[in-house]
Amino acid sequence: MTCPPTSLQSLCGSPTDDDPLWHDVQYCTQGIVPPPPQLTPDCLVMTPHYIILHGAPRNTHNYLTLPTCRITGIECPFIHTDAAPNYWHEAWENARSGGNVPVQAPYIGLGINSQGARRLQQLHIHMAAVRESTQRRLQQLEADGRMATQPSAWADTANQAPVSGPAGSGDRVYRILRLPNLRDNLFTLLYQNVVRPNSLNMADQTLIVVPKITSTGFAGTFYVLNSDTSIHDGTSTCDYLLVYG
Repeated sequence: MTCPPTSLQSLCGSPTDDDPLWHDVQYCTQGIVPPPPQLTPDCLVMTPHYIILHGAPRNTHNYLTLPTCRITGIECPFIHTDAAPNYWHEAWENARSGGNVPVQAPYIGLGINSQGARRLQQLHIHMAAVRESTQRRLQQLEADGRMATQPSAWADTANQAPVSGPAGSGDRVYRILRLPNLRDNLFTLLYQNVVRPNSLNMADQTLIVVPKITSTGFAGTFYVLNSDTSIHDGTSTCDYLLVYG
């Protein structure tokens, strides 16, 4: 298993750090009991590269994919290197219908928050529900040609569009990319096509994946949304679109 080198611990975290999610990972991978009053987690899926836990609130449409390496979050440069596992692909393979921990909702979303928007300091991809209105909006944007079909065009302003959150919360603007699969590391695509060319900060980014689902089921397409507060009406959190409760 390849993990961030010691030289990156200032950005990616140290194995001796005190964080509840990191304690959960250590329990599932090494049997190290978390310090009280933290409870031991249910280790739903365990592999050499990642584990899956319940999210909070605990239900059948709220799970988390976490690396077994010590990685604080999206700001860690290791995650967009060739050595990093494809955590997004693994999250989808588990969350999809027929996966190990299928998200029990008509429409599924995967998401990660920026460094400033998260509460816990171990990288975690939320596997949750999305609203029907989100799915409809993305399909309409696709029909209108208002999203990138190549990663190189992801940052173009023509491929930015507002998507509504919960009732009363208003719209947030996202850069939208359509992909036929999740074979490529989305952190790498984001860094190479959006963050680096535009002199942005990786730590400020949120990233959300919404599989296209129609009346016949999964349509073999993924909508990949990114935003940050450098965009007018942008956001650094995935929480407007994912439904946890």
